[in-house]
Amino acid sequence: MTGLVYICSTLLYYSSGAHTMPTSVRLDTETEALLRRLARTSGRTKSEILREAVVRLAEEHAASSSADSPYALVSDLVGIARGGPPDMARRHKQAFRDTLSNRARR
Repeated sequence: MTGLVYICSTLLYYSSGAHTMPTSVRLDTETEALLRRLARTSGRTKSEILREAVVRLAEEHAASSSADSPYALVSDLVGIARGGPPDMARRHKQAFRDTLSNRARR
């Protein structure tokens, strides 16, 4: 066992230099068994596995949320259009009304 031993009241904490914070997690029976089995077969503690899982999930979330942003979805299209009225952004409502009006006449 490496690290320093801290005794606080009746609890015993082992630290490898990083500051850790005790956290309580409620798991269903199947998840707890999976965690226990994973800890036993990998030779790591349940806490180490849970910390790694949280970090991986956060990384996946950061990667997917930036990839799924509205800008990311159309970034390859931004700035490729040429032509059209130069004031379209200011008068888009009127242009839409004109388009609908032209369709109604047909």
